[in-house]
Amino acid sequence: MVLQLNAVQMQHLQKLSNNEQIISALALDQRGSLQQLMVQASGHQPSHEQIASFKKLVAQELTPFASAILLDPEYGLPAAQARAASAGLLLAYEQTGYDTTTSARWPRLIENQSVGRMQQVGVDAVKVLLYYDVDAAEQVNDCKQAFVERIGAEAQAYNLPFFLELIAYDEHITSDQEAAYARIKPHKVIAMTAEFSKPQYQVTVLKVEVPVNQKYVAGYTDSTTQPVYERAEALRYYKEQSEATNLPFIYLSAGVSNKLFIEELQFAKEAGAAFNGVLCGRATWQPGAQTFAAKGSVAGQKWLQTEGRANIQRINTALAATATPWTQKVTQL
Repeated sequence: MVLQLNAVQMQHLQKLSNNEQIISALALDQRGSLQQLMVQASGHQPSHEQIASFKKLVAQELTPFASAILLDPEYGLPAAQARAASAGLLLAYEQTGYDTTTSARWPRLIENQSVGRMQQVGVDAVKVLLYYDVDAAEQVNDCKQAFVERIGAEAQAYNLPFFLELIAYDEHITSDQEAAYARIKPHKVIAMTAEFSKPQYQVTVLKVEVPVNQKYVAGYTDSTTQPVYERAEALRYYKEQSEATNLPFIYLSAGVSNKLFIEELQFAKEAGAAFNGVLCGRATWQPGAQTFAAKGSVAGQKWLQTEGRANIQRINTALAATATPWTQKVTQL
């Protein structure tokens, strides 16, 4: 089944894409994780103005090399105004993090936002992040599915593309059990990708993790790590994820290094995964945030103009050789 969009939705999606209709977008909607990075680098809590200033610097320096930028309404609106004219705009609709009072990782929307309000500031798409465990209780997942359906309907009402960012997890495996989770990650990610490709969610583009932890693939491990996947097995998982959806899908960088993220894109191409771009954040700008926090805006800007620009240009080069146009999956009504 091919995704059908109306003319307005198509125009927005084209605005978010490069000339080859590949999404080469920069993610900068981080809030809690960005604060933590800055605290670690500087030893003190950054102010609202410092966070907003960093985002504005990133937009100024890097959006000339990106097809779009993803920001948040809390800190990112000055950056949205500072982005290159050629770059489209996505805004995050969810609050940072998730409800930590239970193990269900409930999503929460920003209380003073709506898709209509986002449209008024000139967005080209709305983005929502969902933490999802395919093996969680049926009641939990039923509520999360209804949550996504409501967002999809709201975006549809305003003729805006809906980007759904999916992060898999397991309620019974903690973050320090990395190898244990790596073993079950393919099942989690592939099943989740298939679920939210169903038409009732009205998703336009899926923003997804790669289906394995690449650091545990044979040939990618360090000297102290036992591989979890053989190379051929990992390639199969990438292909299975691609075949689990008819929608355009793009990869998130999940905090890995620029080098490893590019290797993941190349691995996806080798697997035959028909992905349509990236929404890449920390793999592009993370050291710049640390430099900005520790040494100030001048040093941060210099880092963005040199290392940050080199990072995004390396990703763009990799995309040109690996990604496929989303136009192969979309038709206009």
